[in-house]
Formats: sequence, structure tokens, C-alpha cells
Amino acid sequence: MSAGTIHGVGLGPGAPDLMSVRADRLVRATRHIAFFRKRGRPGHARRIVEGLLRADAVEHAMDYPLTTELPPDHPDYRARLAAFYACHADHLAALAAAGEEVVVLCEGDPFFYGSFMHLYTRLAPRAAVRVVPGITGMSGAWTATGTPITWGDDVLTVAMATLPEPELTRRIRDTDALVVMKIGRHLPKLRRAIAAAGRERAAYLVEYAAMAGERIVPIAEAAARAPYFSIALIHGQGRRP
Repeated sequence: MSAGTIHGVGLGPGAPDLMSVRADRLVRATRHIAFFRKRGRPGHARRIVEGLLRADAVEHAMDYPLTTELPPDHPDYRARLAAFYACHADHLAALAAAGEEVVVLCEGDPFFYGSFMHLYTRLAPRAAVRVVPGITGMSGAWTATGTPITWGDDVLTVAMATLPEPELTRRIRDTDALVVMKIGRHLPKLRRAIAAAGRERAAYLVEYAAMAGERIVPIAEAAARAPYFSIALIHGQGRRP
């Protein structure tokens, strides 16, 4: 039996009809479907493909061993996640070695701040792995605002709200256009950084972009904590004809 392939499939920002034709074809045709989720929950990626899987699909849920229980700089954080990814990489590699085709569902794009990247680095040396790109969540967010994110020679910065406040402030101040991800409980810090950079009036928070409940509010009017699916934006104002 010839070896199978593991497909990291980008599902886009959340709406099933924003999946690519290739992603849709693989999701519908492949029997082994793997996806990440928080323990006890169905998982957002799995929800996106509800109703698309074949009748005999075999689902492989990969439950994170932790999410926010430990800070990323805790000594146990990296070790526990490394063991988690190694375990599931072994499982998927064994399926491929047995000749099975496997789809790993990925929110957004598999190579953009996604969990699949940690599987990919472990799988690529030992199995055939193909990646299907997807529309990113940030693309869904700036499209929701109805305003282009960059013009002309604008420089776009993508930053994490987990950065130290002085570093976050510097990056907000020094860029033309901005996307901030991983906000959650860091929203008050982000708001302070945006205000310190003098850009509070230009900043928006987009919640649940391309999903039910999509909402756009000025950052100054946002609640104290952002939902998990939230992205902050500052649109560039660069050169135009």
C-alpha cells in the first residue's frame, strides 16, 4: 500500500462559503478528518465544516492540554504543548504510513499563527504533507469594515496584544496600518498603547469577522475584554492617485 498524504486545509475566517474550492473538495472527499479544539467543546474549525463531511468520516479531535491555564513563559507550558504536538504528529504519520489520506482542519490560513504549523514541522520530515492556503481572519476583519487596510506605500504591521506595553506602543506608533491579534484580556493594555501612540481615533475592534455576530466598534468604545475572535485595526492612509 502506498503512503497517504496529510493535508493542512485552511478553512478561512469562519464562513463555510469563504473556503476555497480545493479546501471544500478535500473536506468533502477525505475520510480521516483531524481538528484542534478546547477540551469539552466541539471546536471552531469543526463547526465550520458541519454538514460537509462524508457519512463514513473518521474524526480525530486533538484536545489542547491547556489554553490559558498557564502563561506562555511558565516552565511547564512549552513542555506540555510539545508533548501534545508530538503525540498527534505520531498518530497522523501512522495513518499516512498506512496509506490513508488525512485532512487537518485549520482556521484561517495554516501557515499564519496557526496550531497546524507545530504539526507541520514534526510531520514534514516523515510524511507527505500538503498545505491548502486560506483567507486569513485579518482579511475578513478589514473587509468587514468596508475600508482598504493599505494604500500606496503603506507599511502594514501585524502585532500580538501579548507584547509588552512599551513595545506594543512603539509598533503602533511606527507603522502606517496595523492589525493586532490575540487580544482577549489584553484589551485594556492595547487601548492604553494605542492612546499613547496618539492613534485612538483611528482604531477599531472587529469581533467575529465573517461570522454570525460580526460587530465593528471604535476601540475607545469596546468592552473591557474582547471576545476570542477579535482583531484590532488601524487603516493606512497612504498615497492614492
